[in-house]
Amino acid sequence: MNAPWKPGTPGNRDAFAAYLCDDAALDILRPVVIELGWAPEKCHKGGLRNAVQSLSITASPNILMVDLSESGDPLSDINALAEVCEPGTVVVAVGQVNDVRLYRDLLASGIHDYLLKPLSPGQVRDALVNAQAIFASPKSHDPSVAKKHVSTAVIGTRGGVGASTIATSLAWLFSADEKMPTALLDLDVHFGTGALALDLEPGRGLTDAIENPGRIDGLFIERAMIRANDHLAILSAEAPINSPLMTDGAAFVQLEEEFRQAFEMTVIDLPRNMLINFPHLLADVNVVLLVTEMTLAGARDAIRILSWLKSNASHVQPIVVANKVQTGVGEISKAAKLGQTFADANRSSKAGSVIRDISRAVMGVGDGEAVEEAAKAKGSLLGKFDLKALMPKKQKAKEAVPAKA
Repeated sequence: MNAPWKPGTPGNRDAFAAYLCDDAALDILRPVVIELGWAPEKCHKGGLRNAVQSLSITASPNILMVDLSESGDPLSDINALAEVCEPGTVVVAVGQVNDVRLYRDLLASGIHDYLLKPLSPGQVRDALVNAQAIFASPKSHDPSVAKKHVSTAVIGTRGGVGASTIATSLAWLFSADEKMPTALLDLDVHFGTGALALDLEPGRGLTDAIENPGRIDGLFIERAMIRANDHLAILSAEAPINSPLMTDGAAFVQLEEEFRQAFEMTVIDLPRNMLINFPHLLADVNVVLLVTEMTLAGARDAIRILSWLKSNASHVQPIVVANKVQTGVGEISKAAKLGQTFADANRSSKAGSVIRDISRAVMGVGDGEAVEEAAKAKGSLLGKFDLKALMPKKQKAKEAVPAKA
């Protein structure tokens, strides 16, 4: 489908083919096809499943129009179509379901456009002319127009320092402001926020890649990545937290290789534990953004990671980003300066009091009490809440009404 370009054998491929379910749609399509100089006999009766059967034994055309009207599961059927389409084919889908979520999902799966029935000649003509322009345009890794690829890994020295925020922001700026084809790879497989920050569903692309690294190619990348804007695609996951990460890292290296072929910029949100477990991930990375906060632990780990980079990835250009810096606030906390825990250094503060209440609640549970009972008995913060004040108004009103005799 709209996959990263690979040199093929254009002489063996038709310019256009269509598979539509009804005669009315075919009657609209054929005059437009003739007007564009294509063969009208390439407009076939039958929908997407007929297209899959036909293209499984013949070369796919440059531009393909398929009808989803008779498909019970359009997204699943589109994936089946992707298996038989050659890379570079531009697909225009036709359907009768007017649903924004379906439209977005179809575009994310690699479809170029989705036309809603009933079709009109102008609508069809515009879609096919645009598809023709897309197919004829130079592809991102055509050797004659190849551009330098820059891969950037963003690593946080500690959790919560803002590395993921910076990674998603950089990817967005490269794509939206600079119009550079950009890939965002979120390697926090269980708790990543890349898709969440962009208001997208992560899909199963990254977990599928980890489970089946041998399937990773340009076509897989096109199907698996979620489109955030015209120039930004993201690969992330929300893997079940009861499923450990079982991989030797080969899938991640293969993904990086495919990104170099299909994009100009790659941004990798790289958790520090992944850096430890899979150091070869930095083999082809150009820049490492090391995000830290101005704390004792942040400073220590920034020094340690910079030293590691110097010894194990001397080819990368490190850039240290100090995040959450506040004017007039001490860089090192009182507790850190005293070499004490927060509770010990802040005994007289309200926060220190709350932590002591929590400790008593935990001890109470250890003695067999329920959490809520232990908290209330020890006078903790939980016990100070007026639970009725937190109750919805309707429920309070209901309890206030006396029961009838």
